[in-house]
Amino acid sequence: MSPAARSSRGSSALRFGRFAAMGTVAALILIAGVWASWGTAQHVMLTKGRERGTVEVARCEAGTCSGPYAPLSQGSQPRAEVRLERSVAVREGRTYTVVLKPGGVEGVRSGPAGVLYAWVPLGGALLLASVVVAGGLSRTRAGWVMALSGAALLTAAFLVV
Repeated sequence: MSPAARSSRGSSALRFGRFAAMGTVAALILIAGVWASWGTAQHVMLTKGRERGTVEVARCEAGTCSGPYAPLSQGSQPRAEVRLERSVAVREGRTYTVVLKPGGVEGVRSGPAGVLYAWVPLGGALLLASVVVAGGLSRTRAGWVMALSGAALLTAAFLVV
């Protein structure tokens, strides 16, 4: 066997190894983004059978805001206090439509703003994975598509929230 044939086989093994490693990293980044988003998105997107209503934010402390809950869906009961995650989009004195998580103590924003806000971690994951796909896998077009998708998701969430 000629030295060129051995060298060719060795370099193709290295290319495959790099492709497998970078593909695994990109897949893990995207899986982590979906996993982080789904914890909130499931409540916002799959609302059948869940309690829906409004929360008028009375006070914000540390990482949460809270206020009285007024029901909008059948079977939902008013509550003296429901907590929302504190973010730049939640302010004292404003009223937000929410879906209650099981247990009825915590709520998540509903509607288009809630859906987009829930998927923000996936937008960040798309941006990060696009660098791995474009650079590590040499798939420039796929990297650009992922980057633009992530940027569009983050921009839409910023504008709607």
